[in-house]
Amino acid sequence: MSTNQPATNEALTPLHEGQRAFGWRDHTSLWFSLGVGLLVMQMGAYLLPGLSPGEALVAIAIGSIVGSGLLGWVGKLGCDSGLASAGLMHAVYGRRFAGLPIVLNVLQLLGWGAFELVIMRDATVAIGRQSGGLTAGYWPVLATLMWGAVVLLLISGSMVQLVRRLIARIALPLVVLSLLWLSWQFATLAQTQGLAPLWGRGGDGSMSTLSAIDLVIAMPVSWLPLVADYARHGKDGRSALHGTWLGYAVANIWCYGLGVLVALVLPSEDLVTALLLAQGGLIALSLILIDEIDNTYGDAYSGSVCMHSLLPRWSIRRWGVLMVLACTAFALVLPMHSLEPFLLLLSSVFVPLFGVILGRLAFGAPTRQLLREAGSIHWGATLIWLAGIAFYHLLPRLAPALGGSALPTLVLCFGLAWLSRGSFK
Repeated sequence: MSTNQPATNEALTPLHEGQRAFGWRDHTSLWFSLGVGLLVMQMGAYLLPGLSPGEALVAIAIGSIVGSGLLGWVGKLGCDSGLASAGLMHAVYGRRFAGLPIVLNVLQLLGWGAFELVIMRDATVAIGRQSGGLTAGYWPVLATLMWGAVVLLLISGSMVQLVRRLIARIALPLVVLSLLWLSWQFATLAQTQGLAPLWGRGGDGSMSTLSAIDLVIAMPVSWLPLVADYARHGKDGRSALHGTWLGYAVANIWCYGLGVLVALVLPSEDLVTALLLAQGGLIALSLILIDEIDNTYGDAYSGSVCMHSLLPRWSIRRWGVLMVLACTAFALVLPMHSLEPFLLLLSSVFVPLFGVILGRLAFGAPTRQLLREAGSIHWGATLIWLAGIAFYHLLPRLAPALGGSALPTLVLCFGLAWLSRGSFK
């Protein structure tokens, strides 16, 4: 006679040390790869002409170091505790209330996964047109289905093996070479046009340095709800912190800086078109496009971990397949470019959310014990998070001179959560 055993909730169960495989190089290669993307370069191009090139580079350096440091810090929490992001939310906010931010996270991951497929589709069509093919009207649909099928194939395998073999050994070297080539091509073009006049070009004042820092921080902060899902597979917290920090910071600085360089020497509303104009740009862009796959994979995998935490009867892999199918369907039918502001609005709830998590757990709090003792709702943490969301959206109206909300909101929620850490209920 068989008995129905309750399904193990892998997201809320600390990962055993014997199951951990990631070392420093694995964390670094994963987060460098995830930090490279066409969307990041496009964000870098947005910094001009509001800022001068010098001001843009300062904002990129500060925002990347701070934002990636926060990403690494949350990664260390996930590695030290062995918990996925859903587990950290349960420990801080309580079992019942944690379902709300987990569902919001799934929604944003579905949106961003679909948006990544749209970026890959548009770039594929642009490359096809540049090379003289893919001009038929049905090619965008086929390109979307093709990239969706590739991600579906990857999600069906092992995440650990994907990171250690495909990304670290194959994809990463190719992407680094493509970035080096594009950087060389546009630096040469800048030298031809004259470095001094380009560097001396002033900004028009439409963007402040603080708001630019906020824009740069937005990219690493957008990964905060995902980082623990991967860092929990690390062998020790220090390597997770340093590897994640270094990998993402270097990628973020490089891609934002390349976006600024491209906008400086070859202004264009379409970054893909500008990259294709570079010598060898077709090959380099194709390699970067292939690297975009892991961004979509990252969204789908973390979304599946979150869904598994809510409904553990389905395995993480099974939820992953459903996430990829949903992302592909949304990319086909939804106007994703017009939905980008909504996705950014939805992402804003995670800045205060993880400010509270860091304040509660960052200084040696017994995470696993808190998870075991988690009640239905931890009101202190919940109220700070809700107040942080309100502060995030009110600050631009109350103090427009600051130009950004992410960093002040994070500091406020971290401080309040740390000061009230003696009471977790």
